[in-house]
Formats: sequence, structure tokens, C-alpha cells
Amino acid sequence: MTRNQLPPLARQALDRDYLSRENPDLFDELSEQPTSMALLMNAGKVRVRDAAGAALVFTPLNEVPPTALLVYLGKTTEATEVIDSGTAICLAVIDKQQAETFESEASRWLSLRSTGAGLSDLEAGLFTQALALNNWHHSHTHCPGCGSETMIEKAGWVRRCKKDNLELFPRTDPAIIVSILDQNDRILLGSQGIWEENRWSVLAGFVEPGESLEAAVVREMNEESGLDVVEPEYIYSQGWPYPYSLMLGFTARADSSQQLKPDGEEIVRLRWFTKEELLAEAANLLLPGRASISRAMIELWFGQEIISASETAGHGKR
Repeated sequence: MTRNQLPPLARQALDRDYLSRENPDLFDELSEQPTSMALLMNAGKVRVRDAAGAALVFTPLNEVPPTALLVYLGKTTEATEVIDSGTAICLAVIDKQQAETFESEASRWLSLRSTGAGLSDLEAGLFTQALALNNWHHSHTHCPGCGSETMIEKAGWVRRCKKDNLELFPRTDPAIIVSILDQNDRILLGSQGIWEENRWSVLAGFVEPGESLEAAVVREMNEESGLDVVEPEYIYSQGWPYPYSLMLGFTARADSSQQLKPDGEEIVRLRWFTKEELLAEAANLLLPGRASISRAMIELWFGQEIISASETAGHGKR
């Protein structure tokens, strides 16, 4: 599978350069290099060149406020219009007031959901990585064991408890996401109770402790749809930093003579779609946003790009 066949947020052009994280003076040394750049983030949003969100804005690291939370992301492996290959990139988490000094126009700060699909491989990978780390730091300011404050080490990749010396590392929660196909090559899509009536997506769920990915596919699909699925087959994966998940895409088969039984809590509606039905109804359907692996999986089954109501409504779900 080529890079262009991967979901949008699975693409990257970065050497994470993990050995440099061991250098306690890394940020000081990088700040002395005028080529070192920072991706500024506030409330999960980053600066973009314009409201369309086609490209990210990078800030020289030596211009970042000293109070910013810094994480070393790595070095670029490809050049873009504004970044050379081999450029060191850091995440810099800043507060609202600091963000406004760099860019006061709110439309120039965008979320990953709204802009991820339109970014370059480098920028999409950086934004996904940065947001996951931002979310992890936000939720791990204190030790889960004793409640004491934690301090940041190893270029932002470790938090250590000041009291019991416990090291905390960034976490990734695995979740399976599945395109279920029947004997007539129809795809099963579901709708959550909190969604609009015409929003549909493939089904997904978290992997439980001690469970294989294949077992999670069978269990979760039965819990959400009532179907007994077979032949789970891995397709590809994509990070989904909400807050720090890894979506593992699968396809599986099910006999559609089985009765559909949505769980009634998360999934309230289920429907089998043929390719012809999806094409005919696309303009009135809210499909997942283009930054999501679910949209990529639906279009992989469909065989081409789908233009749905999501493109004009500005929505973007899982």
C-alpha cells in the first residue's frame, strides 16, 4: 500500500529522532539554531495560513514564550514550501493570551478535524502527533498513584512524579473500526443517538484488556449491531488524538439474513447500503469528515471519492 492510499492522518514525513530526547539541554540547543521551528497550539488548535486551513504556520523556536510547554516532535524528512528537510520541530503549548499575540484572528486557529485532510503528509502527521501529546500532558499533570504533581522530562516524552519517582509515558488507546460487508457487497453503517438523523458511519469500539484485535472486532460488532461477523481482516490504521486513540481499520463479513439489533445506547440506527444507494443519497447524507479513517474506509469499499452533505455542512466525526 502506497502512502497516498493511507488515511489522511496516517501519513507522515518525520524522523521522530527519539535518541535526542535523552539530551537534557535539547531545547536550549535547538533555540540557538535559527532553523528550529515550533508548532504553536492553544486549546487543541494550531495556526494556519488562512481560514481554508490548507497549510500550517510554523514559528521560530527562539520566539516561543519561555512559559510554553515544549515537546520535541522530531526532524522533517521532506521539504515543503516553508520547511527544509532536516528541520527540528517542537510542539509549543501556549495559553489564550499568548496565542492572541501571535494571531488574533480566531479563524486562523483551526482544529485537526477541520483541517487535517487538506494538509501535507508532514503537516498532517505533525498535527496528529502534537495533539495526542498535548492531550496526554493535559490529563497527566498529577500522578495517578499518589496525586502529587508531575514534572516534564525527556523533551516532553516523560512525566515523573515528584514524590514517588514514578515515570509516566504517553499512552495510546487501541480501538477497532470495521467496515462490515454482507454477501451482496453491501456495507453496514450506523448512527449514534446524539447524531443528526442523516449522519452515518462504520462501527467502532475500544479493545479490552487481554483481547486480540480480531476478538475485539467480533465482540464489538456483535454488541453494537447484533451480527455475528467472520473473517476479520486488517486494512490500515490511523492515529485519532481524541484524546489519544489509535484506530485500527478492519473489514469483516456478515450474513445479512441475521436480524440487526442496534445496542440502543451508542448505536440507535443501522442500515445496509448498496453502492448505488449510497451514490444516489450522498448529497443528503452526513458521512464522516475527510480527516477520519471511517471516511477513508467507506470510500475504499465504494471505490472512489464520495461527495456528501458533510462537504457543505462542515462536519467531521470519527
